[in-house]
Amino acid sequence: MNTSDTSDTSSRETVAPAVHRAAVAAETARFVAALDGADLSLPVPGCPGWTLLDLVRHTGSVQRWFSVLLRQRVQEPPRSREVELELPADGTGWAGWLTASAARAAEAFDGTDPDTPMWAWGADQHARFWMRRMLFETLVHRTDAERAVGLRTETDRVLAADGVDEFLVNLPSATSFAPGVAHLRGNGETLRFRCTDTAGDWLVRLHPDGFEVAPRTGDAAAAGPADAVVQGAAADLLLLVYGRLGHDADGIETAGDGELLTRWFTHSAF
Repeated sequence: MNTSDTSDTSSRETVAPAVHRAAVAAETARFVAALDGADLSLPVPGCPGWTLLDLVRHTGSVQRWFSVLLRQRVQEPPRSREVELELPADGTGWAGWLTASAARAAEAFDGTDPDTPMWAWGADQHARFWMRRMLFETLVHRTDAERAVGLRTETDRVLAADGVDEFLVNLPSATSFAPGVAHLRGNGETLRFRCTDTAGDWLVRLHPDGFEVAPRTGDAAAAGPADAVVQGAAADLLLLVYGRLGHDADGIETAGDGELLTRWFTHSAF
């Protein structure tokens, strides 16, 4: 995968909610562009068992559901994920429907202060959690769509590094829908993820009752050693943590405890 260079930085980059909000629209537009002339029955390599139509419906449905959560400022786990999807009546028009889903999201964003307290399944109990989460749902599935139709994928490296951070920070809270995460236990073993093209270094430490992810740093030299290390361009690391690439893929470098690496990647993707 190649990365674009629109947001380079030499130190740790904090991506603001306004950037997440704008990027949802941009990533959806790229997703829609990939659908132009495409056969929606194509299989999606990144989502085994799914067709391109399944991918479109899932992405738009998530955008609409998250938009409802934002408008309602939910304070507890919702009892249902049922929302009005307004699916195309005749089975066509899916590109337009996905565009309309992103428009719904934009309306929800415009009416919501990112700092509004909200229930969230992850670490950040504010509306900005859902804005960030919606972005990376959309971005990763945009790459899925591009790969399904044979297009080359590119992802801004600062956004990609932010996506790696979002994934790792929230992973300890994901056991309700990713039960394999409960198997990520240990006795102090450490695993480092490192971006090679922008600031981004994360240290994961396993404990008998779970694992912790140290705050992201841009100074790998000061971070100290780890039992296993995974490094690569931010865009590749993003696809790696989401299970779209294997840790033996071109562009990914690993070192250290092979059993720890296998255990992590067997149980961490969602």
